Amino acid sequence: MAKDPFKTRLEIAKSKISKKNLYNKKYNPSPIGTAFKLSTELVSAVAVGTIIGFIFDKTFGTKPWFILIFFFVGVVAGITNVIRSAKKMQK
Repeated sequence: MAKDPFKTRLEIAKSKISKKNLYNKKYNPSPIGTAFKLSTELVSAVAVGTIIGFIFDKTFGTKPWFILIFFFVGVVAGITNVIRSAKKMQK
């Protein structure tokens, strides 16, 4: 005797929902991990900007100017990355 088509579709839908729930539970980050990710993004952007400024200052001999400029560029880039990541996490 053949299965009822409604029961077959119902079983398929239940299996899809259970797979989605397992996927969401598996990749849900902890709050500490999220905070560490955001702080690392901010600090790394500032560090990279400062290092680039230091290299340019050493190359061109303009001691504090490129460090200051790229420090603030790194701060802006870091804050932008943190805001972008926070918006992505809210979705």
